[in-house]
Amino acid sequence: MNDVFTLADDLGPLKVIHVHEPGIGLKGVLVVDNVARGPSIGGLRMAVDVTTEECARLARAMTLKNAAAGLSHGGGKSVLIGDPKMPKAQKETLIRGFCCALREVEQYIFGPDMGTDEECMAWVKDEIDRAVGLPRELGGIPLDEIGATGYGLFHAVDVAQDFCELDINSARFAVQGFGAVGKHASKLLCAAGATAIAVSDSRGTIYNPDGLDIERLLALKAAGKSVTDYDDAEHRDGDAIIDIECDIWIPAARPDVIHEGNVNRLNTRLVVQGANIPITDAAEKTLHEKGILNVPDFIANAGGVICAAAEYQGAGEAAAFDAIKEKLRRNTREVLESAQREQILPRDAALAMARRRVEQAMRHRRWHIF
Repeated sequence: MNDVFTLADDLGPLKVIHVHEPGIGLKGVLVVDNVARGPSIGGLRMAVDVTTEECARLARAMTLKNAAAGLSHGGGKSVLIGDPKMPKAQKETLIRGFCCALREVEQYIFGPDMGTDEECMAWVKDEIDRAVGLPRELGGIPLDEIGATGYGLFHAVDVAQDFCELDINSARFAVQGFGAVGKHASKLLCAAGATAIAVSDSRGTIYNPDGLDIERLLALKAAGKSVTDYDDAEHRDGDAIIDIECDIWIPAARPDVIHEGNVNRLNTRLVVQGANIPITDAAEKTLHEKGILNVPDFIANAGGVICAAAEYQGAGEAAAFDAIKEKLRRNTREVLESAQREQILPRDAALAMARRRVEQAMRHRRWHIF
């Protein structure tokens, strides 16, 4: 019995639900971490290798992210085990089946995540009417289409440059994971004067010290191609993105891509986490010891959920972008100033701020986390 609670602490999780329907090959997990601040919002992730532990860690990141952003929502996460590139009809069946199985869990609101998009959220809404990140034609704000997370990430970089003697106008950057988050952040950074010298996706890394043409890369991705189809660059394997010397390094793909075994390969001045939990705790400590400034995930990549919460409350795109800019800039500065003042890791400063806000909400609840 104790094995069930190995992931539990004083903040959660409230619920861990496994969903299995062999008739359609459905295997999924929902973790509702903490709803003291309100119903949880978190993305539906689809991948072949997701686990319950990963889902729980991501749900906790959402609890902290939503609290740090001052949202009236708790944290949750759901995962489906499967290839997100499977035939559309099969994917639709799995997602519709999964959300139907979770119809009664009203403490969780679905949003898009890695492997899912606005159309997937339309399927969820059709089944249970509890989703954000919807297509425009359904009255939603399409998070990936407008680049909400990438927009917030850009503002985190813009604030962080003041804390590491960096000038964004002449900075060279690398992006690990040129997907929904990475491509929008790259476009904004280039517009601000920075130069993209390396990007990667699931098929490999491309590198050009003189700079990559972001518009050409965006066109390739829009056509369903890989960054490795870009010809004016040196082609390397996917892991080689870690070795690129740059001013700004942005992980925007999977969890735990930087760990004790490879953290010393990073040669950069600033890391801004576009993905959720992309760097292990031990690796973050090493970055701090090396003098590399690191902006934690639940601070830097909160743009998407801020936009989702705005949509849930009936706000439009303009109001959502205003909220993202204001919250990301304020929180990034508060965390980095606190870390600098207290001589602690930025993650420790961010955790203290977020936990304080969650615990304040818990004190007003009869049952604390729900």
